[in-house]
Amino acid sequence: MTTPTRTRRTTPAPHSSAELIRAEAPVLAHNYHPLPVVIARAEGAWVEDVEGRRYLDLLAGYSALNFGHRHPALTAAAHHQLDRLTLTSRAFHHDRLAGFAEGLAQLTGLDMVLPMNTGAEAVESAIKVARKWAYEVKGVARDQATIVVAAENFHGRTTTIVGFSSDDTARAGFGPFTPGFRVVPFNDLAALEAAIDETTAAVLIEPIQGEAGVVIPDDGYLTGVRNLTRRAGCLFIADEIQSGLGRTGRTLAVDHESVVPDVLLLGKALGGGIVPVSAVLARREVLGVLRPGEHGSTFGGNPLAAAVGSAVVDLLATGEFQRRAAELGEVLRTGLAALAGRGITGFRARGLWAGVDIDPAIATGREISERLMDEGVLVKDTHGATIRLAPPLTITREELDSALASLEKVLGQSS
Repeated sequence: MTTPTRTRRTTPAPHSSAELIRAEAPVLAHNYHPLPVVIARAEGAWVEDVEGRRYLDLLAGYSALNFGHRHPALTAAAHHQLDRLTLTSRAFHHDRLAGFAEGLAQLTGLDMVLPMNTGAEAVESAIKVARKWAYEVKGVARDQATIVVAAENFHGRTTTIVGFSSDDTARAGFGPFTPGFRVVPFNDLAALEAAIDETTAAVLIEPIQGEAGVVIPDDGYLTGVRNLTRRAGCLFIADEIQSGLGRTGRTLAVDHESVVPDVLLLGKALGGGIVPVSAVLARREVLGVLRPGEHGSTFGGNPLAAAVGSAVVDLLATGEFQRRAAELGEVLRTGLAALAGRGITGFRARGLWAGVDIDPAIATGREISERLMDEGVLVKDTHGATIRLAPPLTITREELDSALASLEKVLGQSS
């Protein structure tokens, strides 16, 4: 039997944006619909395509780049660690893990850390932990534990997670789905209370729903969730993978109501835009239900991830980025308010994070995103008529003002 040979590329490698985009089509799964820009370099709040055109990045990797592209403290931590040790697996200890976990626990006010890699892994891990806690601590009958979630949620793309999504694009064609979840409207405490019973292990929500269009609940909602879960004897799991780590003007979005969840999920910005890093943080009696062999991850908490994650914690410990997000967030809110009725039908903003609803009479969210790209500003649409703004927390007032001026310009061109 002959061994198949791999053919080498005989034509010149593509180099223009158009050529590179065409080259992707036959070899990449079509799970995304990106804007037609091919980024080759980046620094701070700016990216540059292969032709050398520069763009102001107002998406920041869906909050993964909270500290901008190639923040010097984060790249220095990564370079230093790359020269020492990158991976051991959790079969052995390494010298960066304890410091990372201690710093992250101190930053968030929780006791223990379960390091993982991606946001979806953190959510899946929290589901496992909540169920095990329900059986071993709460006393729920075996295999009867339920978890209450909010409609319009986005917690990831695994089959378990899309099974409790209300987005048909995420669900359709991927069943059958894992049972044990109850879906209630977001921002509805009465519906939440009605859904909780003696089988409820946890309530899992995003304090601000990002993918849904930066949907911010009423004041008091998070406090209500905390009170309901405490009275019912179930866990409050806060998914802060997008909303956390400075994005909203506080370290965590739950900090706006001084709420401490039982379980906290972090990711995206925790890796500094360099490596995927996520974590489940919880009270000791919750994460303490895990025993050796019951859960794991080869790369979870690896030395490179721990080094970068520790540098992220150090940046946040100063409070500088939380303050910047709060102060510049007022600039963002004021600028968007001035555009109300002039091409946008509404917006929701907290810190440097906003969902902007485009008047469908003038354009779709995708069309506005493409027109902003032509003006040198990158954003991304969601749910047809909404664009999301999530600039790096390192953006300057002048850069933010320029981006808002570009938005005003393209809205004016579209009307």
